[in-house]
Amino acid sequence: MRPTQALRGGGGDVPLGRHNKYLGGWGNFGGQKQKGIITYTMSPNRQNPIAGAAHDAIFNTWRRFSKQVLYFAPPLIGFYYAMSWAIDRNHYLNSKEGRKEFADSE
Repeated sequence: MRPTQALRGGGGDVPLGRHNKYLGGWGNFGGQKQKGIITYTMSPNRQNPIAGAAHDAIFNTWRRFSKQVLYFAPPLIGFYYAMSWAIDRNHYLNSKEGRKEFADSE
């Protein structure tokens, strides 16, 4: 197997590839010209790039949020209550009453 020959500009009948044919430059691979392709364009100053952006943003955000809320809300609520309990317990254990209650256990 030999490495592919590098294209160095020009064209013509430079052998390249399996069939020793030059395929042409980028975007022109030596095939037939395409027919029947119609393209329509609109002038940039006639376009409204933010048409419906606020409406789509609200409803698309709600749709995506409602699909994902059950994946992150239960663990978030659980960790919030666990952290709240831990903070309250820490405050109690470091208070005067907590130290008095657990002074013997150390």
